[in-house]
Amino acid sequence: MNQQDLDPDSTTDVGDVTNTEEELIRECEEMWKDMEECQNKLSLTGTETLTDVNAKLSLLIMQVKCLTAELSQWQKKKPEIIPLTEDVLLTLGKEEFQKLRHDLEMVLSTMESKNEKLKEDLEREQRWLDEQQQIMESLNVLHNELKNKVETFSESRVFKELKTKLLNVKEYKEKLLSTLGEFLEGHFPLPDGSVKKKKKNIQESTIQLITLHEMLEILINRLFDVPHDPYVKISDSFWPPYVELLLRNGIALRHPEDPTRIRLEAFHQ
Repeated sequence: MNQQDLDPDSTTDVGDVTNTEEELIRECEEMWKDMEECQNKLSLTGTETLTDVNAKLSLLIMQVKCLTAELSQWQKKKPEIIPLTEDVLLTLGKEEFQKLRHDLEMVLSTMESKNEKLKEDLEREQRWLDEQQQIMESLNVLHNELKNKVETFSESRVFKELKTKLLNVKEYKEKLLSTLGEFLEGHFPLPDGSVKKKKKNIQESTIQLITLHEMLEILINRLFDVPHDPYVKISDSFWPPYVELLLRNGIALRHPEDPTRIRLEAFHQ
């Protein structure tokens, strides 16, 4: 008893292989004949002079014939049924395993690339966080220093400094007024005979004239005490030449509606 008698499936496999080889040889011979016919037709067609349109049409017709012939061959060809033997299954399993392994390797490579990029992003964000923390620490130190300075700069100290400055300003003001008074009394005295007689209702009245310094003080006090109505009534104690002197030099202004009232020019505005 030989091996074929022991294994009937092997005899069947050998017969299938032989039949398959013969069918393939027959199909190849038919395809070779078709190619020779197409070659002959092409050689005959090449000798004719064709226009561009006819040449394109002829080329399309040949392509259709070739595709039709190929379709016919595929329709005649029967699908080969691969026997599901142990070797075939093992080969298919290996191919699927290799394909799966290749896909997993590609996925692994992609994930490693993504992880590397994420790692770089994480390092960059960590550096940025460290820089921000350093800036925050510096700002906290500066804030504490400023806070300590503010605490030492108490309200009582501010009040004392403002009070000292105010006293200095008042002293400087008094000094200026004193100097101004001395200047005015020396250069703008009252006329000879400080008492002037004036007839009114057939009676004589005595009017005491005031100095130019006193006139200016009245105008200055009125300007700062009543800024909305700084005009002063020209009384009989105002010597007219001094009033005219102030008006002509632009130091005082007359009321636009009442000529008997004047005000000091607001030089501070």
